[in-house]
Amino acid sequence: MRQAGRSLPEYREVRGEGTILHVIADTDRATEITLQPVRRYGVDAAILYSDIVTPVWAVGFGIDIVPGVGPMCEHPFESAADLERLRPLEPDIDLPYQAETIKNVVTDGGVPLIGFAGGPFTLASYLVEGRPSRTYTKVKALMFGQPDLWHQLCERISDIAIATLRAQVAAGASMVQLFDSWAGALRPEHYTEFVLPHATRILHEVADLGVPRTHFGINTGELLPLMADAGADVIGVDWRTPLSVARQRTGGRVALQGNLDPALTTGTWDVMQREVRRVLADNGGNPGHIFNLGHGVMPESDPGLLKQVVELVHEEGTC
Repeated sequence: MRQAGRSLPEYREVRGEGTILHVIADTDRATEITLQPVRRYGVDAAILYSDIVTPVWAVGFGIDIVPGVGPMCEHPFESAADLERLRPLEPDIDLPYQAETIKNVVTDGGVPLIGFAGGPFTLASYLVEGRPSRTYTKVKALMFGQPDLWHQLCERISDIAIATLRAQVAAGASMVQLFDSWAGALRPEHYTEFVLPHATRILHEVADLGVPRTHFGINTGELLPLMADAGADVIGVDWRTPLSVARQRTGGRVALQGNLDPALTTGTWDVMQREVRRVLADNGGNPGHIFNLGHGVMPESDPGLLKQVVELVHEEGTC
């Protein structure tokens, strides 16, 4: 996750000035940035250079990604009237650059490409809070205090996610991922009531495309059985939950992705190789494991260490 990012000097050179969203909309730069980790690390798949808020921005909601802060809305979602600001996404009109970037990468990259969209709770949290939050006070107030409006908001978000993922696969993506990064802020019963129906709908509405579907959130150890219920083929596991425990909780119904602690990518190779082998051993040789970090590559991550990780996993991680 965040393969192409601030840890790479070549990324910073291409990224240049301007907002991230405008770089994403520049197909030449977005293609180059998507391919940089493939060239440098020899990873098995490329991840589309984009952001989960890109489709919301494309329909004109009024959101930007502020460096050092994250997604911010000048006018956050507050009432039913704001639903009109989340019109249906028309990918050919609103996101033509994303399809072009995917086609470029598939043609030039030599590896499969993974597309993605934002999950209901995470996108709703940005739209309602107006910025990243640690407490999710406003979004939970909406969820508990106005449940009908909450579900209407999630329906709009889900419509956008479905359209995004379907367009990505049509353009050539070989796998898609639903990022509900902050869903771990919810208790299982609240997740079941307020989020699971929408996640299930998104994953169901792309099931006919014939590509694997991944579902991910951090700090979701207690939600793993429910996330598996939503219908994904793969569940992403963060570093807090051992893969062996995740496999028990999901009942062997899904493949697992993860779950090296991203903080280790700033350390030493002695520690790193020990922890990589620990993750592989914890998987126990079970089929259906995609080795990955337990969250995104960090700005401080050492590119040299990341390359060594890929090489070690290729040497010792096949089963």
